Amino acid sequence: MTEVTGGSKPVYIVFGATGGIGECLCRRLAGRGARLALVARRPEPLQRLADELGALAMPVDATHFDAVDQCVERVMTQYGQVDGAVNCVGSLLLKSAHLTSESEWYSTIAANLTTAFAVVRSSARAMLNRGGCIVLVSSVAARLGLANHEAIAAAKAGVIGLTLAAAATYAKNGIRVNCIAPGLVRTPLTARLTGNEASLKVSIAMHPLGRIGDPVDVASAIDWLLQPEQSWITGQTLGIDGGLATVRSRS
Repeated sequence: MTEVTGGSKPVYIVFGATGGIGECLCRRLAGRGARLALVARRPEPLQRLADELGALAMPVDATHFDAVDQCVERVMTQYGQVDGAVNCVGSLLLKSAHLTSESEWYSTIAANLTTAFAVVRSSARAMLNRGGCIVLVSSVAARLGLANHEAIAAAKAGVIGLTLAAAATYAKNGIRVNCIAPGLVRTPLTARLTGNEASLKVSIAMHPLGRIGDPVDVASAIDWLLQPEQSWITGQTLGIDGGLATVRSRS
């Protein structure tokens, strides 16, 4: 079983479509003619984006399995196929373990790991007979020890483990499962960090390439992984982090 290429325009589902990375990705995919189904919690910005891109809008909370199932089923009913699914849903909690409450822990796991599992669970089922591609979003915090990142690091490390296991399970069906692990990216989610001059200066200094990321840095990598030309890539975690996880440079 291999991914279907050529013929009709590909159909992609983007969960977390109205976030900084998700919106940038949707615009890239629409620009190359893909048919899109956009999923996010807030209906107003979701509908505006969907109307602009000529996409299907589905306002749901992706932490619930049934809601994700219904999204994928609706796409299958409307288009008859799902070629790719991306989970850009996430959250950011910067706290040491002893200061993290139980509710903060569970909400971090739900937003980052439960959503990823729900997307894999439902979209893989839709791709069993014709192949496809799933891309998840982890974090540099899952690959490098960063202080005060315990909860988010645990959740995002789970995403990497999920990527590996799902890639092994579904390889026989021609379903590729890969993961992106970004460094700090300038989005509304990270505005508290990037909007503070002192914090931003420290963050820039941590990244060997001398800057933090922009949404297009991550969206372009996800777009690349989705394309059927990458049909021999699965089970990989691609660091889009300015070298933070792997490079130590000195001036």
